[in-house]
Amino acid sequence: MSSPLLKLNNGESIPAIGLGTWQSKPNEVARAVEAALRNGYRHIDCAWVYGNEKEVGEGLKASGIPRSEVFITSKLWGTYHTRVEECLDQTLANLGTDYLDLYLIHWPVAMNANGNHPVFPTRPNGNRDIDESRELKDTWKDMEAMVKKGKVKSIGASNFSQMMLEKVLPTAEIVPTVNQLELHLYNPQLKLLEYLKSKKIVPQAYSPLGSTNSPLLNDEVATEIANKYDLKTPDVLLGYLLAKGMVVLPKSVTPARIEANFTGASGAYSKLTAEDVAQLDGVATGGKQRRLIMPPWGVDLGFENWPLVKPNM
Repeated sequence: MSSPLLKLNNGESIPAIGLGTWQSKPNEVARAVEAALRNGYRHIDCAWVYGNEKEVGEGLKASGIPRSEVFITSKLWGTYHTRVEECLDQTLANLGTDYLDLYLIHWPVAMNANGNHPVFPTRPNGNRDIDESRELKDTWKDMEAMVKKGKVKSIGASNFSQMMLEKVLPTAEIVPTVNQLELHLYNPQLKLLEYLKSKKIVPQAYSPLGSTNSPLLNDEVATEIANKYDLKTPDVLLGYLLAKGMVVLPKSVTPARIEANFTGASGAYSKLTAEDVAQLDGVATGGKQRRLIMPPWGVDLGFENWPLVKPNM
């Protein structure tokens, strides 16, 4: 079984089912990546800040799958907005490759590169130490330079609201190919998805099954639809997002679960009807809207259903 492919706005294709590696421990992630690739995955989602890219590279090598057949994504961290190529070069060295298929700005927030911590600098009130002098459009220009140098094939956004995308698009030479977001049954972001569609930007769903002990796995509507098709609830949660034209990035380090996510998502994708998708779209608006990932940025990122936080003074 192979993953469905989605066409990006630059003509490249991306496998719609990928393995997420966030919170995968270093001694587990290499085996997870190897297991995923041996079970049909051809898309691995990484990030510099995850701290496990060397082990991801080990898993890629151990799988025996040629580099040219694997779509690899990584992300620029906030303390590197003024040093894009430096961060990218670290990622390439860690992964053992000379190019990425996709490079994303991890969050639309530059942080103080000379703050009190190299990864998570903070201000006295506990919010992240934001570099307010750095404009997002300038970081994007540096991302575009990586495409021109041949170090990345495609570039995109991650955790960008419409407001943040509109800080980039007016001066962009290269339109973002994707926007990776917290997208799942309880946080469908329907309005933002319509905007992305209008710009031909493919949405990617991280945490598509929620998190540990996620309430999504026991949702009555998803479970009812799963029972109708002799599927499991996680299959429906993933297939629902695939049916909406997005990339899903379920994370697991358990080989059996890695395989089940892949086959289950593909199976549900082929069975869900437009009526099923509409019913699932209504779950969050029916009172279950919930975000799971909300770092203390201390600035308004422009998202709906995010606690409004005024900028630090």
